[in-house]
Amino acid sequence: MASKKTAQHDNLQDIESALTKTEQFIEDHQTHIIYGIGIIVLIVVGYLAFTRFYVHSREKEAQSQMFMAEQYFEKDSFNLALNGDGNYLGFLDIIDDYSITKQAKLAKYYAGISYLHLGQFNDAIECLNGFKTDDLILGPVSQGAKGDAYLELGNQEKALSLYEKAVSMSDNEMTAPIYLMKAGKLAETMNKPDKALGFYTRIKEKYQNTNEGRMIDKYIARVSLKK
Repeated sequence: MASKKTAQHDNLQDIESALTKTEQFIEDHQTHIIYGIGIIVLIVVGYLAFTRFYVHSREKEAQSQMFMAEQYFEKDSFNLALNGDGNYLGFLDIIDDYSITKQAKLAKYYAGISYLHLGQFNDAIECLNGFKTDDLILGPVSQGAKGDAYLELGNQEKALSLYEKAVSMSDNEMTAPIYLMKAGKLAETMNKPDKALGFYTRIKEKYQNTNEGRMIDKYIARVSLKK
């Protein structure tokens, strides 16, 4: 019992000693600690002010500037969408001039798709590689578009892997059956009938009510004959 009390007493002494040392350290370095806290506060306040006032202002400005580029994109005027019309900026200008904004990130997607339509496949891949998103539609479409670009450049294996990635990113009826179909057709071209049949079967089982699902039986029959 005495040893237990002695141990408790020693522990209390150790705690008191540690507290005393801590207090002494704070007292000895009080000025530096205050300066350090002040610097941290200034950094936080500065960041919040930068985000709230400067970035928000740039976001609104970029959104206004990008409106016309999006209009040209919708009309398939991809060159004007990319480079602007002299009065309004194009997607490439938005990327350069408003790099810290959400609009600049979205402009990389638009620029990549525009380059794809213009047949500038390496440029399309570069822009789309810079586009990151969790969006359940734009994410798969950007990967599928890269697949289209690689296919045009003759890299079938890379294209097939990107179509598969597009499907895996979002299991929805809008994009998944499109890229399953592309993957299936490409697998047939690559003389991979088993792989093609797997893609087609997924369409039949999961996406019967889509355009791809309504025509899938003939593709399944064709690839089954090849097997």
